[in-house]
Amino acid sequence: MSERTSVPSPKVVSEGEWQSQRKSLLEQEKELTRQLDRVNAARRRLPMVKLEKTYTFEGPNGKATLLDLFEGRRQLIVYHFMFDPAWEQGCPGCTGYVNALGDLSMLPARNTSFVLISRAPLAKLEGYTKLKGWKWPWYSSSASDFNRDFRATTDKGEAHGLSVFFRIDDDIFHTYSTYQRGTESLTDSYALLDRTPYGRQEDFEDSPPGWPQKPTYG
Repeated sequence: MSERTSVPSPKVVSEGEWQSQRKSLLEQEKELTRQLDRVNAARRRLPMVKLEKTYTFEGPNGKATLLDLFEGRRQLIVYHFMFDPAWEQGCPGCTGYVNALGDLSMLPARNTSFVLISRAPLAKLEGYTKLKGWKWPWYSSSASDFNRDFRATTDKGEAHGLSVFFRIDDDIFHTYSTYQRGTESLTDSYALLDRTPYGRQEDFEDSPPGWPQKPTYG
């Protein structure tokens, strides 16, 4: 058997048949985009829950509260990185996620901060950061209930996920969380902003009145 006939591959067709099937698939892709827009619009209308606890973390500059992690911005995105205190290295899957993160400079420009939080002690987080050459702010929640309260630590062990918080003055609100496959592809600014109350803050979005928005192409 030749190499060509033994390699699994798509069916070979004429250019005309390919164009026909491509147009059919394009309609499905466009509907998927419209459905994503509808889901994102619904997410921006989720209610939120005020936090009554004060969570304290260990970070590069010492102790920090959850409020400090906002760095004065309106929104905070937390990636729950699986790193049990007994482990010597972080979760391979979470490591792959952080390796895949792109340029997130749009987040602070849209009043949003991004951090990693794990239950391992700070010394292990800093050692792993140095090993991987990462630049992302990473905090240890080992001295608080944060991981338990936001389902990043369960009776079965550590879990990866992503949570979003919103700030009004010094009050903090929990707006969104997702776990397991819900974090897939959340590695660029647009995908992350889509999980926040304010979204991308562009005028093509269906957002509630008063939401901050600017021209999509401007």
